[in-house]
Amino acid sequence: MLAGFADAVVLLHLAFIVFVVAGAALLFRWPRLVWLHFPALLWGAYAEFSGALCPLTPLENRLRALAGDAGYRGSFVEHYLIPLIYPEALTREWQMLLGVGVVAINAALYALWIALRRRRRQERAAGP
Repeated sequence: MLAGFADAVVLLHLAFIVFVVAGAALLFRWPRLVWLHFPALLWGAYAEFSGALCPLTPLENRLRALAGDAGYRGSFVEHYLIPLIYPEALTREWQMLLGVGVVAINAALYALWIALRRRRRQERAAGP
């Protein structure tokens, strides 16, 4: 049962990463998500640039240990995602590049979202 909880933490972790990377795209449909996405983006960028360990990683490892399974060393990204994308271990350079990518993708999406909101406001102010 605890291994199932650990698997759920992995899925939550993956969902959080996807939200950090591409969550700004959801703002076009649900603008109020900015209050959730922007702090998540800040945390994701901080984690990538600083090398900080996400709190979900030790939680998953603890649940796996309690279930009698082996945990893993390193971060979630190093353990699950990087082996899927890159055959070698995550280096600091790759981590910095991933951080720049996350910031660049979101900066572009936020700029587009803000520009569209401004244009809609201007159209409403101009009237019919």
